Amino acid sequence: MAELGEEPHAIPRVVAVLSTILERLAERNDAVHRPLALHHRASAFHGLTKPTISVRSYLERIFRYANCSPSCYVVAYIYLDRFLWRHPTVFLDSFNVHRFLITSVLTAVKFMDDIYYNNAYFAKVGGISLMEMNYLEVDFLFGVGFELNVTPVIFSSYCSTLQREMYLESPASPPRHRFLGKEQYEWDPGKAIG
Repeated sequence: MAELGEEPHAIPRVVAVLSTILERLAERNDAVHRPLALHHRASAFHGLTKPTISVRSYLERIFRYANCSPSCYVVAYIYLDRFLWRHPTVFLDSFNVHRFLITSVLTAVKFMDDIYYNNAYFAKVGGISLMEMNYLEVDFLFGVGFELNVTPVIFSSYCSTLQREMYLESPASPPRHRFLGKEQYEWDPGKAIG
């Protein structure tokens, strides 16, 4: 997803595009679901206060310090989508988006990259404790039903969505809790990906 002509330490476009999508989604859900947000306060991902760091700055921080490949961000995006499909009462908002991000990127880097930092390092990068990072990882893995494999077709469809978002000047608001319509890709939450 990163353009070949970019500097080695430049932030890949996928990070900027993904942060834009997630910021819009969190803001929209904050506005729509704030009175109803108490129903998922028990979620492991829900914080008591909004983090002061923006989603974009947070993703850029993860990129700078975690040293994971740009494809990990696409896979993290897919994992977030899978989690939210399996849990339709959970909404990405300003209180949980950062925890979802650090956990989905951690999960993606462990599945995608040969060399990666441990949970203690990711916890430090994410600004959370090691115990919380470990708990979030386990909760996230069960939340996606341990379905971590991503086929080339699904990866390509998500890349296409990210590229469309990159080229649209004022894209329409994303759906309330998922990124792609179920009919737009071949992933069925009831089946493991082969």
